[in-house]
Amino acid sequence: MKIISPKIALTVSLLFFTVLSFAQKDFQGKVYYQTKTFLDMGNFGGGQMSEAQKKQIAERMKSALEKTYILTFNPSESLYKEEEKLDAPAQGGGGMRFGMMSAGGGNQYKNIKDLQLIQERDLFGKQFLVKDSLSKLNWDMGTETKMIGQYMCFKATAIKKADVGMGLPNFNRNNNQESQDPIAKEYTVTVWYTPQIPVSQGPGDYWGLPGLILEVHDDTTVMLCSKIVLNPTEKETIKMPSKGKVVTKEEYEKIAADKQEEMRQNSGGARSGGGFGGGRRGSF
Repeated sequence: MKIISPKIALTVSLLFFTVLSFAQKDFQGKVYYQTKTFLDMGNFGGGQMSEAQKKQIAERMKSALEKTYILTFNPSESLYKEEEKLDAPAQGGGGMRFGMMSAGGGNQYKNIKDLQLIQERDLFGKQFLVKDSLSKLNWDMGTETKMIGQYMCFKATAIKKADVGMGLPNFNRNNNQESQDPIAKEYTVTVWYTPQIPVSQGPGDYWGLPGLILEVHDDTTVMLCSKIVLNPTEKETIKMPSKGKVVTKEEYEKIAADKQEEMRQNSGGARSGGGFGGGRRGSF
């Protein structure tokens, strides 16, 4: 008969009681993620910009590409939202305006029990509420591990199809500002999750692993966990977003694509007006 060592038995026992504590109905946690999106500036501006101009543009876009998000979660629900900060004073007054800044995301709600995904979207000042079924990626769970803070994390990868129109235009994917149709493609997503926090949650629309996702490498975006708070004294009610015109994901993507096409057609007026933000805004 095989004898189980006291050390292994103690580890299993501690893990068992940890899982029980996370199964409590009132359990809640909060994770802070530092996110950064990388843009390939090689062909930015049709290849007609100097390196100094590209660097200046990259600095102006930094606040839009580097953000802090907070994931508040319980075993079945989560709310992912940007951390509120005071806007830094504008520098330089004039200069180029970026129409791409006019397409942004708001709060994102996931319910892994009901497979429900609700996202707030702002498109040129118009609020949308995008409702969709929560899809699950086909995760390939490996054995590679690393420590993130005090948590042992495991690596998992999946193939994901690029979303069209669900966020900022991605110049990396088509490498051509003047292209009418963004090139949809598939790419590999790499995440690190910890079974020490056994909830199937994660930042953005990521979920479906036997532990909280603490790090994501998603094409041109990296999400890194910077702080974890478990069972805070003051619990926060996780509410579904409710502001905006209700549309499906497919409907929103068509609206966003049509708007980008309208901007492209008006780009002659935009250039004289100072960048993608110029020209008439049109209607939805």
